[in-house]
Amino acid sequence: MDLAPITISPRAARRIVDIARAEGRPIMFRVAVSGGGCSGFQYGFTLDDARQDDDIVIERDGAVVLVDPVSVPYLVGSELDFVDNLMGQSFQMVNPNAKSSCGCGTSFSV
Repeated sequence: MDLAPITISPRAARRIVDIARAEGRPIMFRVAVSGGGCSGFQYGFTLDDARQDDDIVIERDGAVVLVDPVSVPYLVGSELDFVDNLMGQSFQMVNPNAKSSCGCGTSFSV
């Protein structure tokens, strides 16, 4: 398996860097998968100050994304993107492993 389970789109990297700049401190963006949501699993996006020893670290254009090892199997081959459209702004995962997802795009099934 590739060491980076996900890729980061240029839009997502820019948004993460903008958030860190607005926070006025170095921050990392954590992507996690947990049970729940309408479709069985849900994505979690949080800001983090500290990296865990077993985190996978993915970097692009100054943005740092962390993924815990439990979430990796659900995310392999995915891309973290940032969408800004009429429906609003949000981080989204483009996940080839998802067999279905809910309308909000934050939960999925495998």
